Amino acid sequence: MTDDIVASVVRQWQTVNPELDTGPMEIIGRINRCAALLQQAEDAPLRSAGLTRAEFDLLGAVRRTDRELTPGELARETFSSGAAVTKRLRALQDRALVERRGDDRDRRVAHVRLTDAGRALVDRLLPEQLAYERTVLAGLDRPGRDELASRLSELLVQLEGRLGGARR
Repeated sequence: MTDDIVASVVRQWQTVNPELDTGPMEIIGRINRCAALLQQAEDAPLRSAGLTRAEFDLLGAVRRTDRELTPGELARETFSSGAAVTKRLRALQDRALVERRGDDRDRRVAHVRLTDAGRALVDRLLPEQLAYERTVLAGLDRPGRDELASRLSELLVQLEGRLGGARR
C-alpha cells in the first residue's frame, strides 16, 4: 500500500517533534482530505444537471420526507444555516423545482414542496448520483465499505452528541 498525503504530513511532524501524538491527525486529516477531494469532484451527475450538492440535499430532503417542509425544517435536515437555505430555495424556485406556500395561520411561515419537475429531477438524479458514488468507492471491497460506514457512524454519533447538531 502506498502512503497517502496525511502519512507524509505525520512523518514530517514526527521528525520535527517526535513526542507529538499525531493520532488524531491520522483520522481527522484523512476525513478532511477525503471530503475536500469529494467536493472537488463536484458530484458529476449533479453538476451536469446544474445543481450543487447543497441544492440537491434540499430537494432530497423534501423528496425523502414526502411532505412539505418549512425552511427551518430544511435547515435542520440539511445541517445548513437559515440564510443558506433561503438563498438555495430562491435559486431552486427560480428554476421551478420547488414552490413555496404561505401558512394559513402564520404569514411568516412558508411551506416548501417539490414541483413535478423537481420530483422528476430528484427521481432521475438520485440513481445516477448513487452510481457515481459507488464508482468513487469501488476500490474498497464490501466488508471494507461496511466497516468504514460503521466506524464513521460511531464517530458521527459521538460528534453529534458532544458538539451539537444531533437530529431528532
